[in-house]
Amino acid sequence: MTDLLDFTFAEARKKLLAKEFSAVELNRAYLGAMEAARGLNAYVLETPEIALERAAESDARIAKGEAGPLEGLPLGVKDLYCTEGVRTTACSKILGEFTPPYESFVTAKMRADGAVMLGKLNNDEFAMGSSNETSAFGVVVNPWRRQGSDAALVAGGSSGGSSAAVAARIALGATATDTGGSIRQPAAFTGTVGVKPTYGRCSRWGIVAFASSLDQAGPIARDVRDAAILMRSMAGYDKRDSTSVDREVPDYEAAVGRSVKGLRIGVPKEYRVDGMPAEIEKLWSDGAERLKAAGAEIVEVSLPHTKYALPAYYIVAPAEASSNLARYDGVRYGARVAGRDVTDMYENTRAAGFGPEVRRRIMIGAYVLSAGYYDAYYVRAQKVRTLIKRDFETVFDAGVDAILTPATPSAAFGVGEMANASPVEMYLNDVFTVTVNMAGLPGIAVPAGLSSEGLPLALQLIGRPFDEETLFATGAVIEDSFGRFSPERWW
Repeated sequence: MTDLLDFTFAEARKKLLAKEFSAVELNRAYLGAMEAARGLNAYVLETPEIALERAAESDARIAKGEAGPLEGLPLGVKDLYCTEGVRTTACSKILGEFTPPYESFVTAKMRADGAVMLGKLNNDEFAMGSSNETSAFGVVVNPWRRQGSDAALVAGGSSGGSSAAVAARIALGATATDTGGSIRQPAAFTGTVGVKPTYGRCSRWGIVAFASSLDQAGPIARDVRDAAILMRSMAGYDKRDSTSVDREVPDYEAAVGRSVKGLRIGVPKEYRVDGMPAEIEKLWSDGAERLKAAGAEIVEVSLPHTKYALPAYYIVAPAEASSNLARYDGVRYGARVAGRDVTDMYENTRAAGFGPEVRRRIMIGAYVLSAGYYDAYYVRAQKVRTLIKRDFETVFDAGVDAILTPATPSAAFGVGEMANASPVEMYLNDVFTVTVNMAGLPGIAVPAGLSSEGLPLALQLIGRPFDEETLFATGAVIEDSFGRFSPERWW
């Protein structure tokens, strides 16, 4: 039944409704593929019993003509999403065997639409990382390989398990989260499509928090249409999330295939960073030319405060992380390491439970929020954030419909390749993506070619607030122009 893995989300949905195969058969095929691909370490928990039970329920609904939009379709869930009765750890030792008694808003909504959960996907610990090397469960291996090399590559982070699973066809689609590029960067590294929605478009309720003003749920999928289908089920208003926006969810799939003729696409000069590889520059130029050939107008724009985005982000995000992670103290839930007194227990628990990267960010956050440095660092970073947001508003007010940039400064790098680098060098992976989160805008990463070593490269489109439809329309044009990319099976 391995041929069942070849269908996209849209194709599988159509064939399920036509009863060409059953949801149980489809999910069995994916469960078998998952077992064969355990060397990728994409899943931290497989849930075959739950998957087959829900698939059987989907078959019953399909037989009655009561199929939902995602009926019977097998998905992976990032281990940052709380899943009722199923272990959720944020890939950190400090949560141990925590099993939530409730379901996140997004996964509950997808389940109500008929989606089947295959298991929980690996991610960087508390979503802090750009390579999925900080997970307590170990590194996720990218299903792609450099030409002529067997060296393992990272799948990107923090949603590396989600991107690897979709690329390796051990999930038809996956949930992910994006705080500074953690959907778009891993999608770029694996030849998949990743969407970071407008802040407030998808509820954060039931998703383990990293940085509350930056976190946003979104999908990783095999192509643009699949991402649009998933996005419609993930989006929606939730009164339990004070940042959730009460706004109608459009039919994103209907935007796929829409003409881009007459759209104005901005190319920001500030994204031409020093040391940008020639192949990234060429990819960007080719993308602009292909959109132009499809009828779009390409205009150069300026986002003058872009150069301050990365340092401002790495003040704001750790500050919020320091606050959010204060709740993990060994008292209420998760791991506990005993000590001589309560203070000793706190210190022992947090030292043993958090990994090096999480501890680093907590310490940075605590420092910038401290009495002597709050105004000097955190307040100034928030002022820079306002200026970054204003830059985008100025460009969009001038009639630009979307902005085209590279998604990442390079293709995927090797596992352990950055082990001896400074943290700042790793943080530079987010140089093209963090502005989107700082401004609360939607963004999409779409595969647009291969590097000289045969690895996926991607372009990023940034849109107006709540105008994901334009991104799906424009992203589909890029996808149709450059084609789709899949790794050769080696695992």
